[in-house]
Order: sequence, then C-alpha cells, then structure tokens
Amino acid sequence: MERFLEALWDTSSVSGRLVTSIVLIVLAFVIAALAGRLSTLRVKDTTNRYYLRKATHYLTVVVLLFALALLWKPFAGRIGLVVGLLGVGLALALQEVIGAFAGWISIITGRQYRVGDRIQMCDVRGDVLEITPLRTRLLESGSSTDPESWIRGRQYTGRVVSLSNRFVFCTPVYNSSMVLDHLWEELTLPIPYEADWHLAESILCEEAQNVSSTAEARRAIDAMRHRYPTAEAEVDPRVFVRATSNWIELSARFVVPVRGARQVKDQVTRRVLDRFAESGIRVASETQDVTIHTPHPMKPAATSADHG
Repeated sequence: MERFLEALWDTSSVSGRLVTSIVLIVLAFVIAALAGRLSTLRVKDTTNRYYLRKATHYLTVVVLLFALALLWKPFAGRIGLVVGLLGVGLALALQEVIGAFAGWISIITGRQYRVGDRIQMCDVRGDVLEITPLRTRLLESGSSTDPESWIRGRQYTGRVVSLSNRFVFCTPVYNSSMVLDHLWEELTLPIPYEADWHLAESILCEEAQNVSSTAEARRAIDAMRHRYPTAEAEVDPRVFVRATSNWIELSARFVVPVRGARQVKDQVTRRVLDRFAESGIRVASETQDVTIHTPHPMKPAATSADHG
C-alpha cells in the first residue's frame, strides 16, 4: 500500500504518472456516475434529466482530459513530434468520426432536432431516442409511400436505427414535431359523375371538421409566428374538387397530431364510407365496359327439293 501511495504521488517519473493517470480515470468514472444520479434527483421531466445526465458525463470527461494534460505536460517536449505525427494520421483516418462530431455540435447548437422529436433523415423516419457525439438513434416508424416498409402508416416498426451525425450536413432533415407537432392530412375519394357529389362533398367536409385539430394547430402556428417571420397558414378543414376523365375527385384536407395521424385518418375514413353507403353514394373505381357482339347464325340455302 505504501509503494502504491508513493507511486501515486510521484509525478516525476513515467511509472508514477501512469499510476496517477489510472487512478484519475477510475475516479472520473465513479464521479460521473454519482454526479449523474445526484444532478437528476429533483428533475421530473424525462428529457431534461437525459440532457443533464449527459452534460454531467461530458463535463467530467473534459475535466479528466485537462488533468491528464497537466500531469503529462513536463513530457511534452519529448513527445511533441510523435504526438503531432500521430494527430495528422488520426485526422486522415478519422474523417468520418470528425464529421460526425462536427454534426453533433451543429445539432446541439443549431437545434435541428432533440430527443423525442419525430424526424426523417436519409430516408429513415422515426422518433429520436438518443443523440451521442457520433450517432443519432431513431425508433423507426413506417411509411405509406415507401415500398420497403411493411408498416403502411406512421407507426413504430420496432427497429432502432443509428445514423451518423455527419448526415446533417449533406442530407435534408425533416422535423415534424419541433415547431407545430401537427400535420396536414388528406383523404381523397373518387365519386362517379352520375352520383350526388355535392352531398358527398358535404359529408366529407363534416367528418373532416369532426376530427380536425384546428384549434390546437392554430395556437401552435401563432406561437411559431412569434419566433419566425412566416405567413399565416390555413388550418380550417376544406374539401377540394377536381374533375378527371373518369370521376370527380374529392380531397378533404384537415389537421391531425403528428403521432395520431393514422388513427385519425382511419376514423374519418370509416365514418365517410358508412355515410356514403347510407346515402347510396358509391366510390368510383377504374373499370372498363366490354361489349361482345355475337353474329347471327346463317340461314341454310334453299334447295330444289324444298320447292317440291
């Protein structure tokens, strides 16, 4: 024990500095764990607890690196050239890591997204689970337009996807919940020309009004306009009519919460179809009428025997 304490306080030799460095690293791990727990005891919000715990860990690492730099400073003149060459090699070999770390700084300082936001990046959609200095982890959600997704809606698939933070510099990042937390959804139905499309339009508009989160979206847009110079957006439900060569296309546009879009659209679709059936309105479909003309059978020619 005495020899260990002597080596611990001996900062003039390489062996003594190695022992001291190991002790500092162990203490840093213990302090980071304890500080992370103590700093979040009185914080109830899950997101704030997460960020506070991460900040405590990162601060501990910075202090540890500073202490190690002071400890090994007397040897800087001897190993400066080696460290310089090693740094150049690492910079070339770790371009992806450096880019990911720079992306992390951009995410944190630029507020592109945070934990809990629903985003789309690199054709991956989902909710942000964790943002580390190198990667962003998403709980993946499905898509009705992506043929590779077996979940035909914006609901969880169960997979966790890890993306490099460097992609924020080279690909678009779509954030669906950071500002509004609402989406504009559309329900489009084709109606035959011979049907009462005015009644169909009225039914579609009424049901869209019943499910639309108009008031919540208007409050969110007002709050957004205090921060950003944007034009006023239309949030009232509305039905658009378009004439095609086959039918009349009715499109109901309404506002839904980001995480309840599929449930709301399912609900309004069921109600509209039930009311269409009660009113005798059918939904048009691509059909083709084929008429087959059968030739009349030829009468047999008269013979001399028939005339007697």
